[in-house]
Amino acid sequence: MTQKKYNAAILGGGSFGTAMASILAANGHGVNLWVRDPETAAAINLDRENSRYLPGKELPEGVNATDSLEEALAEASMVFVAIPSKAFAEVLEQARQWVPDGTLVISCTKGIYADGFLLMSELLHQYWPHTRIGVLSGPNLAKEIVEQKFTGTVVASADDELCQTVQEALSCDYFRVYDNPDIYGVELGGALKNIYAVASGMAAAIGVGENSRSFLITRALAEMSRFAVELGANPMTFLGLSGVGDLIATCTSNLSRNYQVGFQLGQGKSLEEAVEALGQTAEGINTIKLVADKAAELDVYMPLATALYQVVYHQQPLEIVIQQLMSGEYKHDVEFQSGSNG
Repeated sequence: MTQKKYNAAILGGGSFGTAMASILAANGHGVNLWVRDPETAAAINLDRENSRYLPGKELPEGVNATDSLEEALAEASMVFVAIPSKAFAEVLEQARQWVPDGTLVISCTKGIYADGFLLMSELLHQYWPHTRIGVLSGPNLAKEIVEQKFTGTVVASADDELCQTVQEALSCDYFRVYDNPDIYGVELGGALKNIYAVASGMAAAIGVGENSRSFLITRALAEMSRFAVELGANPMTFLGLSGVGDLIATCTSNLSRNYQVGFQLGQGKSLEEAVEALGQTAEGINTIKLVADKAAELDVYMPLATALYQVVYHQQPLEIVIQQLMSGEYKHDVEFQSGSNG
């Protein structure tokens, strides 16, 4: 069966946006990659690589970088938005006039918008209500994707046709796309796991053991699902790629930006020094505060997130995270079981 070809726009020329552009172009789709800086766009087109985010990784023919939103969105039937959460609404507002009714729009941003505690799909519904909306999330380290290492991801939407279209457009020998109707749960998994990647990086820096790390990751999953269910998500979603899968990858790999920031913090650097050393956006830093505040508002028990907020923003000793985990934890190992509401 011949695959249908699309014109796709990627808004955001960071590592993940570039990785998606690479897959789509290699699959024969037309791709416009929007970046803010005209010099960056010119360099990508000339050198066939994004030297800032994915140096040495050649982009396939068919990727056209541009600093013009109008050019990027021209004739696009599919738009992937891979912009940091703090700038997400601003770009949606700027681009609105060039996005036709019925366009498929997929958020790739794993963050939470501070004003109103909104997920990116909610911002899309607010700014682009005339479009068909989905999200893409999973254990997707961009460097490994462009190296064509086997990777799975999840497209989430109640729109079955959108999910099928994205699956067909992105799937290839090394990238497999699964679907899930629980858009809120998939999106929350992608946003929340960044918190615990920071904690895992800090723990690695002080040399905790493998028992400790597995303990941390497993209880992180319990916190994530507990919080998400309070907001209306399906707890079973967190057993999939966008939940436990993404959590494992982000908490154990030094390719993870949030893990890297956490590691720097664990070595004694200030938050400003750690973020500056990274040179890219680590969504988990903003998410820590937002989730800790929301958990307090909703009275959701999240000892790790709450303790991490105290460590990162109030310079409390790292030992407070361990103390919180060991002293006040629920006794139940598994809270959401088959045939039970938890």
